[in-house]
Amino acid sequence: MTDHLSRDLQEVKRHVLDMGALAEEALRLALSAYKNREEVPARKLRETERKINLLQLEIDDELIKILALHQPVARDLRFVAAAMRIVNDLERIGDLTNSIADRLLYAVNHAPLNESTDIERMMEGCSVMLRASLNSFVSQDSALARTVLAKDDVIDELNRRHFQILIGRMKRDPDSIDMAVALISISRGLERIADLATNIAEDVVFMVDAEDIRHPRLTSSRPQVVE
Repeated sequence: MTDHLSRDLQEVKRHVLDMGALAEEALRLALSAYKNREEVPARKLRETERKINLLQLEIDDELIKILALHQPVARDLRFVAAAMRIVNDLERIGDLTNSIADRLLYAVNHAPLNESTDIERMMEGCSVMLRASLNSFVSQDSALARTVLAKDDVIDELNRRHFQILIGRMKRDPDSIDMAVALISISRGLERIADLATNIAEDVVFMVDAEDIRHPRLTSSRPQVVE
């Protein structure tokens, strides 16, 4: 690896981490609002999303220049491919957090339902998953990345349970429909964020181990990526 390529890859890594920190901050703001039954600071969240979008554009330009100028191969090329996907996933997390905030605004301004939905637990779980996936990217630790995959199953199960509980509540109590729909939307958004954090972890495994684990049943018979 040339010094110029190494420097440019480190710059991309730094910007991806900046973008990840903003996505984590957006999730933290939403979690705090839900826990304290406060309105999400919409102006701050919009500014955070704007910064995320700007970084996405900047990183995309950096990666295209790296491909054009350095023509990376092997692990460096996998880094570029993984970074491209990770940046897209982080941008989607920012979008989803804003959508969740809109639903939270309704939820915190109306009487809560007495159903146990574990929304707070889901938010905290998503934050843990996102932080672990980003840490694995920084340290290029595929073992840490693989721990994220199991956590996604927990979020999926909580989302399924929430849906069943809230559908039952709406059937029993039509007056609860608006709140239940808001909570279902929040839960579904969090489940998608967990999926995106899992995507990031899968990209780290690809980058470090040259192993594509996104679709095990489809890839088990395919040859491994050449180092």
